[in-house]
Amino acid sequence: MTDEPPAGVDPVATPTSDVEPDDLAAPDDDPEAAPTPDVAPEDAALATVGLTRSFGALVAVDGVDLAVPAGELRAVIGPNGAGKTTLFNLVTNAIPPTDGAVWLGGRDITALAEERRPHLGLARSFQANQLFNGLTALENVRIVAQTARSGPFGLHLLGRGRSVAVDEAVALLDRLGLAGKADVVASNLSHGDQRRLGIAMALATDPSVLLLDEPTSGMGPTETRETAELIEALQAELDLTMLLIEHDMSIVLSISDRITVLNQGSVLATGTPAEVREDERVQAAYLGGVREAL
Repeated sequence: MTDEPPAGVDPVATPTSDVEPDDLAAPDDDPEAAPTPDVAPEDAALATVGLTRSFGALVAVDGVDLAVPAGELRAVIGPNGAGKTTLFNLVTNAIPPTDGAVWLGGRDITALAEERRPHLGLARSFQANQLFNGLTALENVRIVAQTARSGPFGLHLLGRGRSVAVDEAVALLDRLGLAGKADVVASNLSHGDQRRLGIAMALATDPSVLLLDEPTSGMGPTETRETAELIEALQAELDLTMLLIEHDMSIVLSISDRITVLNQGSVLATGTPAEVREDERVQAAYLGGVREAL
């Protein structure tokens, strides 16, 4: 195995903070160093137990315990290189863990292949748009919806499977505010519309748990606010459990039920937005002690 993280992995890097790494590490006997999950893994919508990923001497994710109850919108924040995207890659099995376990809906899915996880209700939108750029917005969503229902060998069928997938795609585009752009080729959509199309494609698998990796990345203030409102509405309307990576703290604090803070691959704190905002360790690790930014 190569010691270098694969493309797309969020390796541990020097924290964006003005304190030394040793000052951020909680002592082993600190009861707050690794918060006990509020629910057992088998009772959570999504959980990780001791989840770890090493790349040679580099530990990108280090013993992460995470338990997200059904219906919760959980944000995951942390300095650059804290391990956030690597955590998502482990949950989806885009890369396998070195140690630990992943639970989905009361089932240990650690050994389950990446392509099987959407069939159990786990979906993900990516930080970098993963679209069929030469196809229309409608076709992008239709392909995912039809594959989710019929498998890849059902894509050529022209019968009921295709018509149902088209209907589902139309409904999702309408829900995401893209109804008027169904026939626009994906590569011609604005950046914000491409981001929303990616969410529509994830929703086309009919998930119970949705991972959103920086859904407002690259958006202006208006699009960012509209997308945050959309995420809130989708969670409520579809009764989704969501895990959200987001750098815009105003979004994180306004829409999250709870927040988990990663630092150097480990869980630094978990709590409500108010609790996290007041946590001095979070202020130091995430923002170099600048409380006002939280």
